[in-house]
Amino acid sequence: MTRTAAWRPLLLVSGAVGLLLLAFAGRYGYHRDELYFLVAGEHPAFGYVDQPPLVPLLAQLMHTLGGGSLVVLRAPSAIAAALVVLLTGLIAHELGATRRAQVLAAGCMGAGAVTYAVGHLMSTSTFDLLAWTLLSYLLVRAVRDDGRIWLWAGLVAGIGMQVKILMAFFLVGLAAGLLISGPRAVLRSRWLWGGVAIAVAIAAPHAIWQAVNGWPQLDLAEAIADGGSASSEPRWAYVPFQLVLVSPLLFPIWMAGLWQLFRSEALRPWRFFAVAYVVLVVVFVVTGGKPYYQAGFYPVLLAAGAAPTLAWVARRRSRLRGAVVAGALAAAVASSAFLFLPIVPTAQLQGSPIVEVNSDAGETVGWPRFADSVADVVDANTEGGVQPVVLTGNYGEAGAVLRHRPDVAEVHSGHNSFWTWGPPPADTEVVVAVGIRRTQLERWFGDVRRAGTIDNGLGLDNDEQGTPIWVCTSPLRSWPDLWPEVRHLN
Repeated sequence: MTRTAAWRPLLLVSGAVGLLLLAFAGRYGYHRDELYFLVAGEHPAFGYVDQPPLVPLLAQLMHTLGGGSLVVLRAPSAIAAALVVLLTGLIAHELGATRRAQVLAAGCMGAGAVTYAVGHLMSTSTFDLLAWTLLSYLLVRAVRDDGRIWLWAGLVAGIGMQVKILMAFFLVGLAAGLLISGPRAVLRSRWLWGGVAIAVAIAAPHAIWQAVNGWPQLDLAEAIADGGSASSEPRWAYVPFQLVLVSPLLFPIWMAGLWQLFRSEALRPWRFFAVAYVVLVVVFVVTGGKPYYQAGFYPVLLAAGAAPTLAWVARRRSRLRGAVVAGALAAAVASSAFLFLPIVPTAQLQGSPIVEVNSDAGETVGWPRFADSVADVVDANTEGGVQPVVLTGNYGEAGAVLRHRPDVAEVHSGHNSFWTWGPPPADTEVVVAVGIRRTQLERWFGDVRRAGTIDNGLGLDNDEQGTPIWVCTSPLRSWPDLWPEVRHLN
């Protein structure tokens, strides 16, 4: 029997998620990554040290169109998250699910912690999740129907590679899944190889940029594996972390989907998704990947798990079981929104569990005060025609000063792509430094003194709170000689 897509309820669910994200898009402030993207977008290139070019260019476009509006900047992310929810329901439809199961699958994704976490911010993870989900939808159809849809899949894969290199791992995992579990017959499709050609052509400019620049992404991956990134987790935490990416309450539903993909004859053509999921778990644990790298699989797993979940509800005690599923869904929505949307006033963040669970919340407050504190030190040390420059330890700090106090001084950093945009002028004698250890600065300057301390005014213990501000003079080496040592990746 041919199932029909539940377009109206799916659009209602996905639209509700998008509107909720838009409603809170202007709360708090910029995230450090958003501040970085805005600067990177002012330096158009085929690539950056830590990412392909698409998201920084989009961020700069939305910033320009919106006149600095956070709502406008984050609107594409809200739309992307809503599309992920819609596509989850449509994947369920393509897998043969009933209308109710399609809505349940979409509802689960719409309640997911990862949906709110990435849908609230302009980030590479937002559009990477959308690319994985859209590609999954197209592959479900392509494996079944063959034909030109493979070309669309190649287009999405190529664009995804311009969002985040993580798409390459997804493609490798899917290829391994096809080789291990089939259907291997699709590998003989000329349409599939046409799609591959399209993906390669679109991804090529960034790949060439990486090659010409010495593959900095590999150095970055090594730093992440060593725990250098703020969002890195120990290898042992990778698998347990999967339980919370959607919600601990909804874990049984996507796990049922994983089981169904492995065991159901009806879903056998798409078993490669389950195999790919396991393959990439192993790959990311071994290589020290971040736990959220697996997030793009959950739309297809939820889509596969919705039907068996409703079958379990209908088997016996259907009212009680239905209430359990409905309650879990409602509780997941409430907890995900509370933890990952800026609902709680900033003055109440300190002492709440929010920042402990969602560190990104702490990284979206305090930046204007940060910039003002740095600017005050710059102003206090500007005399006799001497203009200090600002040197920061990370790209968020640099981006915050450039965004909130662009009038103050030149801003430089050795962090990721900021390093590629060059050192301070050769005649720079006075530097206001923040986010760099004193012991490090004393290797570069003859005189280092503390001139201030960052205070976000909320008592909130985020990454910048309590950071010293230093005034550094008498550089011990020339800036061209010093600059390679300033560089760091994470």
